[in-house]
Amino acid sequence: MASTIRFTTEHEWLRLEEDGSITVGITEHAQDALGDVVYIELPELQAYSKGEEVAVIESVKAASNIDMPLSGEVLEINEELVNAPETVNEDAMGAGWFFRMKADDSAAFAELLDADAYDAFIHS
Repeated sequence: MASTIRFTTEHEWLRLEEDGSITVGITEHAQDALGDVVYIELPELQAYSKGEEVAVIESVKAASNIDMPLSGEVLEINEELVNAPETVNEDAMGAGWFFRMKADDSAAFAELLDADAYDAFIHS
């Protein structure tokens, strides 16, 4: 069911879960560009606006902000990343997820890039 995953131009992936929540992480492309991830600051469990900074990821190469991909509320964070930030390098699209959220506007998810559009974006 590839249609349940969308991407942003900020190199985040979003997966629509069966309960309607959305799991968010960074893409393989982003983790590859960052190099070895050494620290992650995760968001608070609260509501954020689209584009608002919600997390920080630091690697041996750089520090980057993770922005809220859609307006909504953070429901859960991946506590495992606090003690094992390298999980993002090992499994960016799986166990390396950052947080789960509920979008204010569920239709906004469908407006994000699909896999083909994201692939075209990173290769343009």
